[in-house]
Amino acid sequence: MNKIVTIQDAISNIKDGHTVAVGGFGLVGCPLKLVDALGDLPVYGLTLISNNLGEPGGKGLGRILLQDKITKAIGSFFTSNIDAVRYVNEGKLEVELVPQGTLAERLRAGGAGIGGFYTKTSAGTLLAENKESRMMNGEEYVLELPLCPDVALIKAKKADRYGNLVFSKTARNFNPDMAKAARITIVEAEEIVEIGDLNPEEIVVPHLFVNYIVKGENSNE
Repeated sequence: MNKIVTIQDAISNIKDGHTVAVGGFGLVGCPLKLVDALGDLPVYGLTLISNNLGEPGGKGLGRILLQDKITKAIGSFFTSNIDAVRYVNEGKLEVELVPQGTLAERLRAGGAGIGGFYTKTSAGTLLAENKESRMMNGEEYVLELPLCPDVALIKAKKADRYGNLVFSKTARNFNPDMAKAARITIVEAEEIVEIGDLNPEEIVVPHLFVNYIVKGENSNE
């Protein structure tokens, strides 16, 4: 099973209206080569699940935003990109703000087949509006539903040809949860090694969650 493909073949799995999860915390751990390829793909009406929407001036997912390909964004920290703030104020972008821990857990729930979970985070705030809540042990808990994207674009430090993945320090961030939650997972790997070269104790995402691998660029992450 050799899952290594061209970046064009991998990214062609994204279609109009798809929900796409993109790993990264800022630009760290973001599959920038895959994001650039998405920028060249004529798809629109996307829902993006990501911690943020790149950086101002079209960096990372900021480029996809400026191409008017994103209809909705689900994530935690969009104010780092002033273009995203402008799009929201102009009514060109719908945003669903999700606390970072809740975002990770909603993705984990999607990968684990969990139908939902209750959390105290956001209880009594605007983020809990129109969501079911219940009192447990004298405290309010808010029901959060899983996230199950059509496609996940993630970044790994190393991958073998089966798709077993190793990550680099904090560049790991949301990538493993997104890989497990998505219907199709595309990995940008800095280094691709032969089967058996990875230490089993280092593997964070096993191959059964990975569909395609493309060769990325080395970084200092």
